[in-house]
Amino acid sequence: MNYTLPVEKFIEKLNEQLKLRGFTYQTKKSYCYHVRSLLKFLNKSRLNLNNEGVKSYLLSLNLSNNSIRLKVMAIRFFFLEVLGEKLDYTKIPAPKKVKSLPKVLSKEEIKILINSTENLKHKLIIKLLYSSGLRLQEIIDLKRKEIDFDRKIIFVNSGKGRKDRITLLSDELKIDLLKYFSCYNFYTDYLFEGRKGKYSKKSVQKVLENASKNIHKKVTSHTLRHSFATHLLEAGTDIRYIQKLLGHSDLKTTEIYTHVSTKNLSNIKSPLDDL
Repeated sequence: MNYTLPVEKFIEKLNEQLKLRGFTYQTKKSYCYHVRSLLKFLNKSRLNLNNEGVKSYLLSLNLSNNSIRLKVMAIRFFFLEVLGEKLDYTKIPAPKKVKSLPKVLSKEEIKILINSTENLKHKLIIKLLYSSGLRLQEIIDLKRKEIDFDRKIIFVNSGKGRKDRITLLSDELKIDLLKYFSCYNFYTDYLFEGRKGKYSKKSVQKVLENASKNIHKKVTSHTLRHSFATHLLEAGTDIRYIQKLLGHSDLKTTEIYTHVSTKNLSNIKSPLDDL
């Protein structure tokens, strides 16, 4: 008898449950990827779809705690919502999330990144990520009508967690955007366009990769988002305003930037200087 698991049928049912729960596209994609990986492993190894099978799958992986944690969350959802069973948390625990300090660039490094390209669109992408604190998906989804030049704000519709918010539109970026609008022929509603509609994530990542060669550091959209938050904090902006601009539900998430801010550290005298 063939005991092969019907992978795609399970994934179809998983997709249905994720859709009913209103999960974002990225979360649905991630959960389906992790569950499909599990099911393929079980088919190859001929192990059962149960606690022991999941445990064997996780033990076969050489991943970080955070990566394993994501897989466990996806598999738990699959078991509960698709199979109608609960994973044994004592046998399949979710590893503790490793909290690392965000990587932040100096203002001088930000200037080098901005000045590293003559391409107007690429320059705008770097400026927008740094000046507004937008996430990668948010800048991809941003439409021209969501930029309010008069009030100098940017509307972020259905950001992470499907939450709407507003963030800053800098004076310098406002001028650059108006230049961009005047010289570019748009064929969609999106601010940044690619060959197949809106700009792709890979295209933005390539822009940052090329620019980062000038400062010899790996720069991602989140690096610029972290720099945005940290520089605002160092300039004296109330952390609760920064929380709103970033779209954080919990102030504790925003407070991590107090650990990388050097504003108060610069006023502390090293004991070596008193010798």
